[in-house]
Amino acid sequence: MKFEAPVAVTDIAAFIGAELVGNSQLMATGLNEIHKVTTGDISFVDFEKYYNASLHSAATIIIINKKVDCPEGKALLVLDDPFSAYVKLVNRFRPFEAATKVISDSAVIGAGTVIQPNVFIGNHVRIGSNCLIHPNVTIYDHCIIGDNVIIHAGTVLGADAFYFKKRANREVMYDKMVSCGRVIIEDDVELGAGCTIDKGVSGDTIIGRGTKLDNMIHVGHGTVIGRNCLIAAQVGIAGKVTLEDNVILWGQVGINKDLTIGKGAIILGQSGVPGDVEGGKIYLGSPIEEAGVKKKEFNWVRRIPEIWEKVKNL
Repeated sequence: MKFEAPVAVTDIAAFIGAELVGNSQLMATGLNEIHKVTTGDISFVDFEKYYNASLHSAATIIIINKKVDCPEGKALLVLDDPFSAYVKLVNRFRPFEAATKVISDSAVIGAGTVIQPNVFIGNHVRIGSNCLIHPNVTIYDHCIIGDNVIIHAGTVLGADAFYFKKRANREVMYDKMVSCGRVIIEDDVELGAGCTIDKGVSGDTIIGRGTKLDNMIHVGHGTVIGRNCLIAAQVGIAGKVTLEDNVILWGQVGINKDLTIGKGAIILGQSGVPGDVEGGKIYLGSPIEEAGVKKKEFNWVRRIPEIWEKVKNL
């Protein structure tokens, strides 16, 4: 998320009650997770094993729970609970804005776009030209939709990320990470009925130009799907996944978080993807292997009773 105007790091420190270490002249221009940060962004870290990655990332200002050496040119904001401080900043710079109409006055809708009955369009949404939005679609605040997009009935764009911090020894164990990212749907995309596309925690969930989604597909927070991908029904994609261009996912594929599927990869139905996948190949199984290898494995599994009978009779 980018701020409407730069904010002095001294003001940020005072607002969250942090000790400022390092460059006190900096101006913050946005708020982001570590994998999305750019120069000027604020990020946070509260686990020591991630300190090095955070301190040497593109983030200019890091909220941290321990005083450490500050890299040159950066600023540290030191306090006990960086997670809560981060949420406090989200609530300040992108506060919840209640809807007052089914289609917000702040929404911008392009020429030739058809909005069917019972569609909800939130605040600051932008929809391009010649789109078709079918009944009962819900488009949360700040979503951006390109030209020539079709969205079928019941699909939801921009729901919060499924992101919580576990707190020990509490009756309510999980603190919510308030989302301030967006969903961006590029030109010529089609989204089937009953899909759910979550917004990023602080960055953008993106579906690239020409990509087509079937019905009942979930796309997790911060996932980036490339151009001309084809995704069949009941696929589940976790957060912060990257699908490069021309990927095909057949029905009921499940994809773990924080991984990349290479350009032109094809994942056959009901497969489980636990890690990065090389492009240009066909995969099958859970966990996946190249389809040719996996099919040979299945053949051997089918022969186990036959082989066992032969062994018993030796």
